[in-house]
Amino acid sequence: MKDIQNFNSLKAQIVFSNESREEETFHQKELVQLFPYGLSVTTDATRPFLLLKDEAHQYTLPVAVSAIDAGVALSQSNKMILESSPHKFTALMLDSLGIEIKQAVFVEIKGAHQYLRLYISGHPQTNSLKLRADEAMSLCLYLGVPLFATKSFIGRSRVMNAEVEGGAQNFQNFGLMDKGSGYLN
Repeated sequence: MKDIQNFNSLKAQIVFSNESREEETFHQKELVQLFPYGLSVTTDATRPFLLLKDEAHQYTLPVAVSAIDAGVALSQSNKMILESSPHKFTALMLDSLGIEIKQAVFVEIKGAHQYLRLYISGHPQTNSLKLRADEAMSLCLYLGVPLFATKSFIGRSRVMNAEVEGGAQNFQNFGLMDKGSGYLN
């Protein structure tokens, strides 16, 4: 029993350095475009991190995702297998309704969750939706939605867990940056 308690105390805790109490406001010119770079897995495999980097690799935004979303992102990036995604129906539905997600912008941190705002066109009643990032990342990747954040948001999202920051040995690229992956044009 004591071994289980010790193991549980070693699990990664997701703590962001500065929680925001309200949604961040920004101008389009202040946004940094981010691209999928890889996946970081810590001792807490239930909360892997999708790593997003800007084109110059100057900024890194770790995004905590569910194990399911991480698995979907990995399977979608593998060009060696037949294309398959749980998001295919959603993509077809959005397309048939004339709705397009134009961009996704990280806008808020609450506790252990990051939120992003999806800006859409073609919907008769709304032009944006705010969702938890861990619930929307694999869909955004599947649809090729451009991802953005401000430098301020990226700074506030620095994960304060030494296991994640120092976990280069646990980092796996999984081909997300390969030219044939479809994530980089």
